Amino acid sequence: MKKTFLTIVAVVTVFILLISLRTQATSQTPTLWGLYENNLKTAKYVDLTHAFNPTIPVWSGFKKAKFRPTVAGTDIPNYIQTGQEYTYKAHGFIATGYELPTDQYGTQLDPPAHWNDYGATISDLPATYAVRPLVVIDIHEKVAVDSGYHATVGDILAWEKKYGRIPKGAVVMIRSDWYKKWSNVERFNQKPFPGITLDALKFLHQQRNILFHGHEPLDTDTTPTLEGEAWLLRNHYTQAEGVANLDRVPETGALVTIGFAKPEGGTGGFARYIAICPSNWSHGVSVIEAPGAPLPKQRYQLQRDTNGVLKPTQS
Repeated sequence: MKKTFLTIVAVVTVFILLISLRTQATSQTPTLWGLYENNLKTAKYVDLTHAFNPTIPVWSGFKKAKFRPTVAGTDIPNYIQTGQEYTYKAHGFIATGYELPTDQYGTQLDPPAHWNDYGATISDLPATYAVRPLVVIDIHEKVAVDSGYHATVGDILAWEKKYGRIPKGAVVMIRSDWYKKWSNVERFNQKPFPGITLDALKFLHQQRNILFHGHEPLDTDTTPTLEGEAWLLRNHYTQAEGVANLDRVPETGALVTIGFAKPEGGTGGFARYIAICPSNWSHGVSVIEAPGAPLPKQRYQLQRDTNGVLKPTQS
């Protein structure tokens, strides 16, 4: 009887121990918070995105956007009448109305549906687009000599000789420094401008299996048929256009976060790309330097300019 009792006690003890170990293991399940605290919090963040407004470069076949104050769409007794503009003084807030005649505007992401009637739209893109390794292939010195230079397979192989094989699923950005002409609207879209060859695009997708590539101009290449863009979108790939600040991020070792508006069935994406660089990188700001809450107060009161864009303006 005593032996049986001891056996029961031993079994119960082992059972309790196993439950304890399982609970402990569950409570110690790894999370991404440590990654944030130890790496992402001190990393340097660089915005690769142009802010868009009614004056930016756009393909000549599209109209430009219009910004205007939001007005009431219906009467609200003792508050506002239909057509009346919302103001800080009278209503406690304001809002802005945007007339966007195309989704091919500013820094963007092109989905296959832009050229492909069986292609994925913006709202079909998976959430896994959110964070990827960032590769920057630098052709800006060649573009300085020949403004119509297009990145080649040779440029890609030269990058790999220096840094190693491009990671599968990476985003590959082509640095040309063309973004610096953004404020020169007439010249920005004029040929010659830099691009990437069809052979290079095929190599990146078929040999290196990247997620997508990006470039600073608003077109992939300067061929009469836009052969690079046609091949990409008709083969169910995406691409980034109108990217900025690639001269401020490392050629290897960074990540890129990808955010875009999600209009259902959208044929273009108003996108925002942000590079996450190592903490010792010379450009960008960390979460510690710019925590984001609260945001800094504007130096001057916000007022709309002649294009309807809100800006801090000294009276």
